[in-house]
Amino acid sequence: MSHSLPISSIDAHEILDSRGNPTLSVCVVLDDGTTATSSVPSGASTGAHEAVELRDGDHDRYGGKGVQYAIQHVRGEIARLLTGYDAANQAEIDGMLIELDGTPNKARLGANALIGVSMATARAAAAAVGEPLHAWLGSHPGHLLPMPCMNVLNGGKHADSSLDFQEFMIVPVGAPSFAEAMRYGAQTYAALRDLLHEQGHRTAVGDEGGFAPQLDSNEQACELIVAATERAGFRPGKDIAIALDPAASSFGSNGDYDLSRSGTGKLDRAGLLALYGRWIERWPIVSIEDGFAEDDWNGFIDQTEAQGKQIQVVGDDLLVTNPRIIRDGIARAACNAALIKLNQIGTVSETMEAVRMCHAAGWKTMISHRSGETIDDFIADFAVAVSAGQIKSGAPCRGERLAKYNRLIEIERQLGARAEFHNPFQRD
Repeated sequence: MSHSLPISSIDAHEILDSRGNPTLSVCVVLDDGTTATSSVPSGASTGAHEAVELRDGDHDRYGGKGVQYAIQHVRGEIARLLTGYDAANQAEIDGMLIELDGTPNKARLGANALIGVSMATARAAAAAVGEPLHAWLGSHPGHLLPMPCMNVLNGGKHADSSLDFQEFMIVPVGAPSFAEAMRYGAQTYAALRDLLHEQGHRTAVGDEGGFAPQLDSNEQACELIVAATERAGFRPGKDIAIALDPAASSFGSNGDYDLSRSGTGKLDRAGLLALYGRWIERWPIVSIEDGFAEDDWNGFIDQTEAQGKQIQVVGDDLLVTNPRIIRDGIARAACNAALIKLNQIGTVSETMEAVRMCHAAGWKTMISHRSGETIDDFIADFAVAVSAGQIKSGAPCRGERLAKYNRLIEIERQLGARAEFHNPFQRD
């Protein structure tokens, strides 16, 4: 059944994200009175080739991070262009936004302005026809709930800790449902808090809700996760696995990697690959994201060849959710999975194209939040809509992280017997 859902008005205003920085809230109103809003996240660890987040640069206001220019673009050019157009035609609207901006990286109008409008348009269309967002966006009935990957120990750019690697995640691979996966994760997280407290470590959390202790080494983080898993009554590797996001661009350049923050020292590309190999043998690691710097294609290619049958090799800063770069990555066998972030590319349609391209090549996908988040839960529905299979939204802590996980619990409950959930890391 076709729908005609003309857009009546588009507006935006400035709100704050979870780091206290400004971002956009965009409101789309349809002719029938349906109103929908979306708010835009922001990353701290960003890839060089990401679509451009437009900031004002006025250092007397929010230290230059204001988004008044982006808001003006939404209220002005974008609103004039899209008013009267059919919100049901997501791909057409997104194409118009891309053409209006006219730059390869959304630099003129700002990817934050474009993705805010794109998301709010999708949400308005879904609401107008009375469908859940995941059902409206999905080209086929989406019933697959994603495996949550929860960041429980923070380092790198996300926390003032001793860890070189940015994220140490727990993955509840043995859980029979999404709701149970969250229980596994929350109980392990609580056990980890107790362990840290007993050992005299601080239990303050980083941007994404993970703890940020001063540990002796990166390896100690894995040891603590295994110990917390066992304390919570779960089996390492069977019930709870480990996923890593070293975010190696933050400590690597020109094929060399400096892990001095944790006391490991400096490694070349081969040395870092060997370190990952030792870790994979020692701990139940199922996924490594950005194990090499964004310009170190050879590092990713070497890791995929050497370790790709054992683990998921995920490109984030390398690929930046860009279909053109993903196509190149597939051709070069640089990864076997991609991290997917809506604001990295700037429209819902391009993000969906990136997922389709990955799945067609046999790659896995993990939908991701950003370190600067809002309570917007769009990515939860999006993960189900595209059958992504995985999502990361931080620790089972902090409202802006839990908003996504709690929405997925709700979706699973609404789907009932139609809901599907399985371990994407299961070996044949």
